[in-house]
Amino acid sequence: MGSLLILLVILGLVVVLAGWAIGIYNGLVTARNAWKNAFAQIDVQLQRRFDLIPNLVETAKAYMGHERQTLEAVIAARSAAQAGLAAAKANPGDPAAMAELAASQGQLNGVLGRLMAVAEAYPDLKANQNMMQLSEELTSTENRVAFARQAYNDAVMAYNNRREVFPSSVVAGAFNFAPAALLEPPAEKAAQVREAPRVQF
Repeated sequence: MGSLLILLVILGLVVVLAGWAIGIYNGLVTARNAWKNAFAQIDVQLQRRFDLIPNLVETAKAYMGHERQTLEAVIAARSAAQAGLAAAKANPGDPAAMAELAASQGQLNGVLGRLMAVAEAYPDLKANQNMMQLSEELTSTENRVAFARQAYNDAVMAYNNRREVFPSSVVAGAFNFAPAALLEPPAEKAAQVREAPRVQF
């Protein structure tokens, strides 16, 4: 009778510990899925941005024939930014991939800012209805990208906090829950990346 009671107590403790571990594991999975979903929102907004840029360049090209180098720089930066996004999508949360994404987006922001500054010298372009509409859409998209990046960073921080605190850290280590990297602009481009290009006409 005494050994049966001990066995039941041990079995009860095993069940409680297993339930505790399962609860922590499920919480970690939920937090990881949350930041992956938040990254998917960044992807959607950046794709929208990439889709707007060729139309913007085509509209500007009709008025800015002498600014070929600027227009080509925008297209090249767009391609680099798309490659950076593809690398991040292949391995979201990876520090190197997120740094590449931030750097390529910073470069694109820089050349878009230059395009808009050059466009100021072309009154007919500034008055073009298509250019005004594209500029408004680009500004709106830049704001959405900023909100999506903030939501992603918040989700990553919540996940990383969850995986680092005890006792969750034990389960995270046992099941190989790797840390996720924030999407931060590189230090030298921080001001450019955090500010949307000025596209007011």
